Amino acid sequence: MLYGLLADLLVFIHIMFITFIIGGEIAIVIGAVKKWQWIRNLKFRAVHVLAIIAVASETVFGIACPLTVWENALRRHAGQVSQEDISFVGRLLRDVIFYEFNPWVFTVIYVLFAALVITTFIFVPPVWSRNSNSQST
Repeated sequence: MLYGLLADLLVFIHIMFITFIIGGEIAIVIGAVKKWQWIRNLKFRAVHVLAIIAVASETVFGIACPLTVWENALRRHAGQVSQEDISFVGRLLRDVIFYEFNPWVFTVIYVLFAALVITTFIFVPPVWSRNSNSQST
């Protein structure tokens, strides 16, 4: 039971990661129009662009997502060998992020989205940190 619960929790974390990438891009675009300063935070933007580059790179190079690999291992430990063995919540969460497409479809989507995020990074650049120690005395 514990392994199944941990697997469900990991799927939730996976969804939050996806939400960060997609929602972050939406927030950056809206924030650029509305002139929100927080969307130019360097740490946020760097983590955001690196996250989608990692996802796109995994799919281009045929590397399985570590979160999915870890979830599958936890499900095996829980004895959940088929979709019917997974809890209702686990199935619901998995249905949000896993689809039956050819792998190349995901590769194209991830690479195009990464290109969009990189383009946004260039045209709506983050503000590089201001060195507060450089003030004259």
